[in-house]
Amino acid sequence: MHIAAVTLVVRDYDEAIQFYTRQLGFDLLEDTDLGEGKRWVRVAPGGQEPALLLAQAATAEQAACIGRQTGSRVSFFLHTDDFARDYARMQARGVQFLEQPRYESYGTVVVFQDLYGNQWDLLEPAR
Repeated sequence: MHIAAVTLVVRDYDEAIQFYTRQLGFDLLEDTDLGEGKRWVRVAPGGQEPALLLAQAATAEQAACIGRQTGSRVSFFLHTDDFARDYARMQARGVQFLEQPRYESYGTVVVFQDLYGNQWDLLEPAR
């Protein structure tokens, strides 16, 4: 078994696809119309699983969770094999970083946020 996808509640499918593909450079794996305004949308870096399943909020309760799925904690961890390259690329594409890069015992890391305020770590693990 393996985790195939993790759901991320979003405000709008198209704006989420644009952010994850254009600003973060993820691949759009699937965008299937399920009818009645629902879509099955999966994005992932490098086209690999696990993927993010972008789920447009359908109720007020779901909408209240947008950007706050884990409170104020880092929600997602994006590993890279070249921190400097990806940090510079993401900066150039307008990704909002919440701090300066840090060098920790576990690797080089910086916190950024997605278009909804979910916090992510960009991390190059120590070798």
